[in-house]
Amino acid sequence: MSGFVEKPEPLQVPGLVHLHTGKVRELYRNEAGDLVMIASDRISAYDWVLPTEIPDKGRVLTQLSLWWFDQLSDLVPNHVLSTELPPGAPADWEGRALVCKSLRMVPVECVARGYLTGSGLAEYEQSRTVCGLALPEGLVDGSDLPAPIFTPATKAEVGEHDENVSYEEVARQVGADTAARLRQATLAVYSRARGIARERGIVLADTKFEFGFSDDDLILADEVLTPDSSRFWPADQWQPGRAQPSYDKQFVRDWLTSAESGWDRKSEQPPPELPQRVVDATRAKYVEAYERLTGLSWS
Repeated sequence: MSGFVEKPEPLQVPGLVHLHTGKVRELYRNEAGDLVMIASDRISAYDWVLPTEIPDKGRVLTQLSLWWFDQLSDLVPNHVLSTELPPGAPADWEGRALVCKSLRMVPVECVARGYLTGSGLAEYEQSRTVCGLALPEGLVDGSDLPAPIFTPATKAEVGEHDENVSYEEVARQVGADTAARLRQATLAVYSRARGIARERGIVLADTKFEFGFSDDDLILADEVLTPDSSRFWPADQWQPGRAQPSYDKQFVRDWLTSAESGWDRKSEQPPPELPQRVVDATRAKYVEAYERLTGLSWS
């Protein structure tokens, strides 16, 4: 069993219809039929949405996504229509609300990997493949791949694992033409972002995107290139053969699996509240990622 430790009650806002509560985001529809996406400060780990929030996390994710959308606008259009608060919305939504185009979403997590780690490493150690793609011998945790690869996954419900699938399975599910367009767009966006990040002293190890269609146009949606959807490593500390330091929620994962937390992730018991020092360290990592990537100061 996993999911929300305490599932929040969505706010009721005049003129908006609540559609969905995700791990991090609340989704509404406005009277014009557009989607209104609100990034909360919730954080998840090990398929649980934790009871403790990370202050400013939702704003960091939103503002970093907006910055990346600008960097990528010549490669692929995105779903953002406006950053203005809907009438009657609470002041706390400022900086975390996006009004977005309603799309026909593709039911595939579009993952690009330039380095070997995570679930890709686990598969490689078993079969020398990732999502069925053969890779050379001798790679280790953190190895730079010969070329970036498209390794899609199925989209899971809250509390469930995404599952890696082959390109052929994606083509079977969504059609050969759509699969080819997803792969091309994913690798193009990853390659651009990887270069931008490297100029700022950050390795973009892997990332995942979501796409949808507006008529026949493929549109980049949801969040993009944040610490929640990507593995960012400090370039000056990159060392293949070990787990890499990262700009993400590793402080949370490490504490949850420590003896101090007292939590057994294999049990059906929900995880406990996070201590303040873990909250502070995690917030600092999200802010540092934003500042290093954008060159802007977080205030």
